Amino acid sequence: MRRIQKAAVLGAGVMGAAIAGHLANVGIKTLLLDIVPRDLTEKEKKAGLTLQDRVVRNRLARSGKGRLFREKPAPLYVKRAAELIEVGNMEDDFHRLADVDWVIEVVVENLQIKQALFQRLEKVWKPGIVVSSNTSGISINKMAEGCSEAFRKHFLGTHFFNPPRYMKLLEMIPNEKTDPDILNEMKAFAEETLGKGVVVCKDTPNFIANRIGTYGLQVTLQAMEEMGLSPAEVDTVTGRAMGRPKSATFRTLDLVGLDTYIHVADNVRENVNDPEEKEAFQVSPLLAEMVRNGWLGEKSGQGFYKRVKTEKGKEILALDPGTLSYEPRQKLKVPSLDAARRAQSLPEKLQTLVYADDPAGKLAWQITKKVLIYSARRLHEIADDIVSVDRAMKWGFNWDLGPFEMWDAIGLEKSVRRMLEEGEAVPDWVQDLLASGKNSFYQKQDGKTHVFSIGGKYGEVNGHEKEISLARLKEQGKKIAGNRGASLIDLGDDIVCLEFHSPKQAIGPDIIMMMNKAIKELSANYRGMVISAEAPNFCVGANLMLMLMEAQDGNWPEIDLLVRQFQQTMGALRTVDRPVVAAPYGMTLGGGVEVCLPCDRIQAAGETYMGLVEVGVGLIPGGGGNKEMLLRVTEGVDPKDRASLQPLVNQVFMTIGQARVSTSGEEARDYRFVRSYDGITINRDHLLYEAKQTALGLYRAGYKAPRPRKIPVVGETGYNVLKLGAYGMLKSGYISEHDFKIACKLAFVLAGGNVPEGTLVSEQYLLDLEREAFLSLIGEPKTQQRMQYMLAKGKPLRN
Repeated sequence: MRRIQKAAVLGAGVMGAAIAGHLANVGIKTLLLDIVPRDLTEKEKKAGLTLQDRVVRNRLARSGKGRLFREKPAPLYVKRAAELIEVGNMEDDFHRLADVDWVIEVVVENLQIKQALFQRLEKVWKPGIVVSSNTSGISINKMAEGCSEAFRKHFLGTHFFNPPRYMKLLEMIPNEKTDPDILNEMKAFAEETLGKGVVVCKDTPNFIANRIGTYGLQVTLQAMEEMGLSPAEVDTVTGRAMGRPKSATFRTLDLVGLDTYIHVADNVRENVNDPEEKEAFQVSPLLAEMVRNGWLGEKSGQGFYKRVKTEKGKEILALDPGTLSYEPRQKLKVPSLDAARRAQSLPEKLQTLVYADDPAGKLAWQITKKVLIYSARRLHEIADDIVSVDRAMKWGFNWDLGPFEMWDAIGLEKSVRRMLEEGEAVPDWVQDLLASGKNSFYQKQDGKTHVFSIGGKYGEVNGHEKEISLARLKEQGKKIAGNRGASLIDLGDDIVCLEFHSPKQAIGPDIIMMMNKAIKELSANYRGMVISAEAPNFCVGANLMLMLMEAQDGNWPEIDLLVRQFQQTMGALRTVDRPVVAAPYGMTLGGGVEVCLPCDRIQAAGETYMGLVEVGVGLIPGGGGNKEMLLRVTEGVDPKDRASLQPLVNQVFMTIGQARVSTSGEEARDYRFVRSYDGITINRDHLLYEAKQTALGLYRAGYKAPRPRKIPVVGETGYNVLKLGAYGMLKSGYISEHDFKIACKLAFVLAGGNVPEGTLVSEQYLLDLEREAFLSLIGEPKTQQRMQYMLAKGKPLRN
């Protein structure tokens, strides 16, 4: 893997600054440069500045860096990451490019400007420095024309998708002279350090993802006009119903920007030779007129959708393509959509939809068949294999299935037969595949996935050596035990994984039962255990519906038993004689955090959003979360040092009381959910592997389970301090009476109850306080209202 310690980004626009931000996220010192401004701003004039002042000359790069603190979603893991970004300009600082390991060009999408920049760059370039362009579709070979062969060996395309921190896909495009070793080294670096899914593309217009994605948007626009549908009706079909993002088609276009989209479509049309393909990428008159009107989408305030204020509050209106006026959104309501929603799997959902004889079915079929045929027709031109195309669309456009996976899902033989009946020109190689007796692009053999290649053979799909698939392991018979809530799976090397797979990975009796079984199995037969999942999120907390139903029935003994069992299980997790590593990612809330806290190590994903959020439903943590947080902040603190103890407890009180949720795995350190010696994995696909290695490392180092210890508490005096702070918020109108009641319960637990300041208390003592507070709050009518509201609306009620 290539070692990149210093990088430079040329161009501090939205994309350039965000790329610099992500480089800083992973600890790379980055020089962010832009052009020198030609004119002074009014503010600069008033300050008496001139065009020769450094602060003026660096203005554009400084502005780009400043946006990183304001944009949402946040480009930075934590704000302090920006300290690694140094700003400058492309005149005074250009010579400094000789001292970096990687230069990324992110200037305007103009071939002549890029060519001139690279020819200028070569004059300061030193052999060994990798140079790349973030172009979304301009030819990499043409950019490098006029540069030496040595320079071109180090030159390639690195097309990040926006926003760079969050989007997995990175398309890498070598030019004709790119050194294969450099390409492979940069690929490994991007996967390991930047957390990307890399697809190597051929140097063709818009590469892979934008080529197919733009075509898909084009045929969807065409189908909308032909069928007389509205954007909102189309989006009802082309979103989650088809395994695509909720933003579907036209919301996606608004987010991308209609002017940007037209630029991408024009780039294909101007650079392909096939007349039919040129016609396919002809921008519709509707889009052209919208851009002329300045209706560019989200950035201009209106596009296919427009937010307006009404008497009922904010409302989203949809464009009527016929009148160019905005009307209330009308979703398509047809039987096939209802049936698709009830389907148990995505293949069933897709088959239900595309073969339905109603407007949704006809639209889905028309779009799908066009995209599938186009992907097959262009496969040889844009990619080396089927897998690259599927990965590009999943990682770059957030499709659940790539085109060829989707083709298998709807039935390759059945769909091709229908396409031919409708007069479509299905590529010969697809028909040859069917003629050979095969009926899918992908096949499962001995628990491994094989894919069809153009030579007519199936070969194993090669994943990264650090990718561990729990689904694949279960197919291979590695499941040790399981129930509806969780499974225990053998990861190899005497390490097991406890996988959560209940709905939303919510913790209920099934998971608790399986955790206890896993702990016994671990102690008896294995070296260590990893706790994780393969769903979109790690764990959203306890089974709120179950708890609410028990509370509404007044079944207090049952609730008390559930909480006790959860606490006892977390205690067993902490004290088992083998190392346990939690591998959280995505939403890790409430009980999900309480599962992580007792573990010996946490190996968190870069995108991990951790928070003890129980106050949002009128409760406090009940599974040991309060006790575990006190253990963390008081470790090594002298019980007699009261001045040090109170601020630490105050910090925990604010973290839990305000339901703070980290915006990244790195920020989870600031909240003490993740400790300084815990690990963070940037590439989500490598999380299980690195958690497994951590567990093995602990075992080999002679692991000893932690012993219970006494915890110093602030007692009655500290309780009054916490309560006074909450009272001030109540009187200032920041919190409600019920919020104050919750805060007082939380304060009492964190203070250790009515004991003298500095008292050493047992872990069980704090657990008992925690459980009593939890039980008293769940009996409150206003808490039950909050729980019900959260279940119905998915957001907290402030009552």
